[in-house]
Order: sequence, then C-alpha cells, then structure tokens
Amino acid sequence: MLSAAPTGKPTEEKNAPASPPRGRGSRAVPVDLHHLSLLGVLAVLVAVGAVTAPEQFLSAGNLQLILTQASVIGVVTVGVTFVIIGGGIDLSVGAIVALASVWATTVATQEFGLGGMLLCALLVGLGCGLVNGLLIAYGPMVPFIATLAMLASARGLALQISDGKTQVIEVDAVLELGMRDAYVLGVPPLVLVFAAVTLAGWLLLGRTTFGRRTVAVGGNAEAARLAGIDVKRQRLLLYLLSGLCCGIAAFMLIVLTGSGQNTNGNLYELDAIAAAIIGGTLLSGGRGTITGSVLGVLVFTTITNLFALNNLQSDVQQIAKGAIIVAAVLVQHRTARSGTA
Repeated sequence: MLSAAPTGKPTEEKNAPASPPRGRGSRAVPVDLHHLSLLGVLAVLVAVGAVTAPEQFLSAGNLQLILTQASVIGVVTVGVTFVIIGGGIDLSVGAIVALASVWATTVATQEFGLGGMLLCALLVGLGCGLVNGLLIAYGPMVPFIATLAMLASARGLALQISDGKTQVIEVDAVLELGMRDAYVLGVPPLVLVFAAVTLAGWLLLGRTTFGRRTVAVGGNAEAARLAGIDVKRQRLLLYLLSGLCCGIAAFMLIVLTGSGQNTNGNLYELDAIAAAIIGGTLLSGGRGTITGSVLGVLVFTTITNLFALNNLQSDVQQIAKGAIIVAAVLVQHRTARSGTA
C-alpha cells in the first residue's frame, strides 16, 4: 500500500517487501545465467571433440548417436526433475525402467504387438509410481526409504520375470522404429519422443497451475498447505509423473536395444539426479527448470561420447562427472547465499 510523501512522491511503507519473494522474480536472472553457463560448457566440449577427434565427433552419425543416447535418460530426468522440485527424491527410476522393459517384452505381452508392449510399459511405470506416491504422501514414509524399497523390489521382480535372461524382441513394428528408415528428416524417432516429453514438461512446469503448485510444495510444504494446496495429492501426482516417464523410457530402451533385460536402467537414478543438479535444480526443492536438466543430460552424454572416442578409461570419466557435480553444487550454494545477502 502506498502513501503520499510531503514532496508529492509515493513512498513504500516500512513493512513492504524490498524485493520479490524467493523462488520467483529474484530467481529469474541466476537461472538464465546458469543456462548460459551450461551452453558454454557444451560449446567447450564440442570444441574439444572437434580438436581431438574431428572426423568422428562432428560426423552426422555421431551427433545422432549422442542425441539418441541422451533421449532415454533424458526422459527419466524430466520426471525426476519434477519430483526434486516438489521436495522429493526418486531412487527407483532405474529399477522401474528395468521392470517395465522386462514386463513389456515377455512372450505373452509381445503377442499384443507394438500397442500392447507400449501400454504394458506405461502401466508398469504408472503402477510403480502409484506405489511410491501412496507410501510417501499417505504412508507416510520419507521419499528416500520408500523409493529405495521400490528400487530393490522392482529389480528383484525384473530378475524373477526374466529369469536373468535377455528377452529378444520379435515384433517387427517395434524393431523398425530403431532402424534408419524410421528417421524423420535425419532425426531418430527416440529423439523426437525426447523432444516432445521435454516440451510437455517445460509447459507443465512453467505454464500451468500444476507447475506452480509443485514449486510451492517443494519450497515450503506447510505454507502451500495453508494456501489451500492439497500437498499429499500433489506429491502423489509427482511420483505418478515420474513413473510415467520411466514407462516411456523403458519402451524407448526396448526400441534402442531390441530386447528387455533386468539390467536395463542401471544407475539411471544417479545419472538423472546428477543431470538435474548440474542443471540448477535444488535438492532441497522449490527451484529448478526442465531446460537446465536437459542441458545437464546433454553435458553428461557428450562427455561420455568424448571419452569413448578418445579411448579414455571409464574410471576417469566417472571422476570427471563427479567433479562436475561438486562444482555445480558449489555454484548453487554460492548463488543461494548471494541471493539472500
């Protein structure tokens, strides 16, 4: 509320906020700068690839490979980003991908063709997300314990269903999606799916009431409850969304590998969480973007590709990823401190 000063100019009351609330306008500039920094990192990686392996790295086939490899984990990361922004964590995404891929590739399921396999993968992902959401929102169980239990259970069930064997795809319509003839203007179908999921996630988080409620619940669950938001329902929906993304990723992995295995999705939970973190998502919740998470996925995938092209050992690659994660967390901490100073 404004009052007139003796000079005729309006002045703010003493108790009026001096700056926008945290998590809103005050966050816009740091997040944009963070995106630019990630684009800078990608540019550096591309330059390194152009110098160390110019013919291989810059080839159209290799660029298609990078995007295709980023697609599966990228879809998982979109779901994980929503969960983390909402104040949760999901350690079970890799195991859910494995279970959905195995269940969708059993002989009985393959008899229903492409549609039946896709539906099965989505339903398994949603079912696991429902269990996670119910345990966490209405259990109540802390997300770490609930999703850790799901990780163990889903892995065990995937092993039991597959009997530890690789289940080969016999459905031609599924196999054809992974062939070059299915590319659209040189773009693999999996990349198009990744782009569609990314766009949907971006719109859902930034342009809908659901997205605003997610940020509110992650920022301060009690304040969100007092504002009229059904916090339990919101958390349930977030884990359903994560499970749905896992189901989509599982079918994409089936197309990519032409099989279903209980080892699918190994360490996906770590890769997805790491990509979200370096993309600017706070582990404490309340802040994050889909754009940042996708850039994080591309950074990690490009690093993996560079190490493979230059015949560098995987242990050095893991060290490099760890260093990037630590640096990203330190930058987040420094940004948060400067924003509250």
